[in-house]
Amino acid sequence: MRQTEKTLFTLIAVAVAAGGLGLYAWFGVKEPEEKEVQRKEQTEKIFATSEPGEQPKNAGTPAAPVFTQLTVQAKGVTATLERQGDTWRLTSPVSGRADKWTVDNITSQLQSAKFKSTVDESPTDSDLEKYGLKPPVFSVTAKAYVPDTSGGGKDDPSRQRTVTLYGGVENTFDGSVYVRRDEDPKVYSADGSVRYALEKDLYALRDKEFLNLDEASLNAIEVTAKANSYALERDTDGSWRLTKPSAVRADGDRLKQVLQLLKAQRALSFPTDSAEERTKLGLDKPVVDARFTLKEGEPVRVRISQVKEGAATKVYALREQGSEATLGEVPEPTLTALDVGLPELRTKVLLSFKREDVKRLVFHPGAGAAPITLANTKPESNSLEGWQVESPKAGKAQSVKVASLINLLVSLKATALGEANPKKWDKYGITDMSRGVSLQDASGKELARLWLGSAVPGKEGIVYARGSAAEVAEVEQVRLSTLPERPEDLLEAAPTAAADGGTGATDGGAPLSQP
Repeated sequence: MRQTEKTLFTLIAVAVAAGGLGLYAWFGVKEPEEKEVQRKEQTEKIFATSEPGEQPKNAGTPAAPVFTQLTVQAKGVTATLERQGDTWRLTSPVSGRADKWTVDNITSQLQSAKFKSTVDESPTDSDLEKYGLKPPVFSVTAKAYVPDTSGGGKDDPSRQRTVTLYGGVENTFDGSVYVRRDEDPKVYSADGSVRYALEKDLYALRDKEFLNLDEASLNAIEVTAKANSYALERDTDGSWRLTKPSAVRADGDRLKQVLQLLKAQRALSFPTDSAEERTKLGLDKPVVDARFTLKEGEPVRVRISQVKEGAATKVYALREQGSEATLGEVPEPTLTALDVGLPELRTKVLLSFKREDVKRLVFHPGAGAAPITLANTKPESNSLEGWQVESPKAGKAQSVKVASLINLLVSLKATALGEANPKKWDKYGITDMSRGVSLQDASGKELARLWLGSAVPGKEGIVYARGSAAEVAEVEQVRLSTLPERPEDLLEAAPTAAADGGTGATDGGAPLSQP
């Protein structure tokens, strides 16, 4: 055999041997190691998504479980919680909303927590007592399903998983907790955060913001409080108006603040609800009685009382909706959260209109001067470049100036509100000849009108005004300083004519050459 043939044969033999070693390393060592890691990962997890003996799928990264039910036993009470859509509710021993933060902590720990170590392979009854596992200090039974690739599988029995975790006492050496799982006899050690998340009593599981009412979900509100009583209704355009004690527009932002304050009054405790307890706590004759009509669903009634208990004064709130009721002790500011007066609730915004509806503007300079009329010649696109001055002098309007004026008028607020529906407006200097502005649609229909009157006695820089509501308002005169008094205040400046008849445009100071 020639030397070259021998060399080639040797190289082939070495390659085959290397390939064999590679295949052995993969199939004989690497693949079993990966399977063992996957198996161990599932075994060590508190909530295993794979059944015992089941091979992990999707390269060892199964989908996260979707929890549907929790049964938490701690501090002498067993509570059941169920997922309903995107929220969790308590179904036993009381019915009501669950505390989102607490439930999220429970499910997060169940999904991610692992056993730290095996403490005892075959514990005796006395060992279990020592670990606080006979009987357990707390327990959690969790039901979930492992979603398929499309996210389904909730009703597929093969994808259902149930795990019960029993918790014992704390290991004072490292703060860990002793635990057991299902029928497994072993005692494990888990991080102390597991105990913190899972050992929750009924108070911790209940939603403490039980007075939370979303303003966007409401259609009407009626409140009878110690100092004030009022009623509000939502208009077709989404704004609010007062119907009691006066029929005036309401301040939607102030209403949101009122509801946010009510939401912030978290329950301090949840007394056992009964007819006798309600009477004892003064809820038959409440200090505040409020009814909220929702866009969808049954109305909500909230009653708030104040009672003396020894030397202390406590406040209680009862929220009722349909057959569901929640009774809670609440902080003292809850008493005044809804007790607000007319000056606070009525809006101080003077004009009610939508800026996109404004296609014409008529400014009244007052003192007998001719009105200044503007129209948008491109009403469909609502382009600012479409605004033109029509009279008393025609020309293109300054688009930035028009936009600024509309912004001013849509946000103009009174510093104070006075008499409603006065019989004589002229005593405030407000007549048909007063300075002001009319905002109109494309057909000339008036959307809103502002009249400005005389100076308010004793208040420098403040004038009387009348807006969309029939009530006397007071406005800072400085805010009105940009209202035009002559057409030139709105017209674009005409180009300056050059001495040679050109436009006078220059480039670097020298006149541009003419073609």
